[in-house]
Amino acid sequence: MAEVATSATSEQLLVVIDPVARRSDGESVRIAKDVLGGGAAMKLCLPEGPEEFARALSRRGSRRPVVVGDDRALLRAVSLLHRHRELAGCALSLVPVGGGLSLARSLGVPTGTVAAARAVLDGVERRMDLMVDDSDGVVLGALRIPPVPAAPEVPDPEAGVPSRPWLRTCQSLVRTLVPAGRPPRVAAAPEPGPSRLRVEVDGETLVDLDQPVEAVSVSPAAAGIASVEVRPVSVGAEASPLLAQGRTVTVSGAHFRYRADTVVSGPVRTRTWVVREGAWGLTVPAAG
Repeated sequence: MAEVATSATSEQLLVVIDPVARRSDGESVRIAKDVLGGGAAMKLCLPEGPEEFARALSRRGSRRPVVVGDDRALLRAVSLLHRHRELAGCALSLVPVGGGLSLARSLGVPTGTVAAARAVLDGVERRMDLMVDDSDGVVLGALRIPPVPAAPEVPDPEAGVPSRPWLRTCQSLVRTLVPAGRPPRVAAAPEPGPSRLRVEVDGETLVDLDQPVEAVSVSPAAAGIASVEVRPVSVGAEASPLLAQGRTVTVSGAHFRYRADTVVSGPVRTRTWVVREGAWGLTVPAAG
């Protein structure tokens, strides 16, 4: 991945603080503001919802956008810039704050607040590949079919769900009716069964509908290339995974869901992802 050395301290920053970060870890947000404000001129934005988040990015002017938030906030920013076709000329920076930071870590961003803020000021821009699907969705890291089960998450206030006082009253009543020390039973999610999918890589069929599969995963490989792994259903001895690499991956068959980064989408009958080499830039610590 190419790195473009640039002095961040001579730039003006647009620091967009995700509301989830403000509510979940106000102390880390304060530290990020102090470090960034001490090293560069910055404009601070505190959006309360997705519309304000999008408006702040669209009005950034010549300022370099810095997102203070978790993986979802980073994905939201990249998706917005991609939708407006502004990724090529805009390098993003991230100070990870929140619970879900595995994507940020995999992209090379420090998860410590001070280290990440200093990387914003003194780091370099790294151009990274982007997978774009035929519905204009983006994938920064990896995708999986069926979706990998995720740990329970606190509801995102940006989901736009209105406040319901009657719901809180009902929840409180239920808690009073449950005997102390006995947690309420939660139905376990059913395990996904085998799928019959056709997986094509650069037009070549890797697996067809006549062979049930347990899982399909697609992740970045070399520049401009994705690595595809298909795990067939084992009958007796464990089946070896089917591997391929390419720029275009098409999955079709029965309705299926997939997890791209932090988002579960579907069901769909077909979806195609194309790797775009060096499509977006992210500030990371300078080597050495």
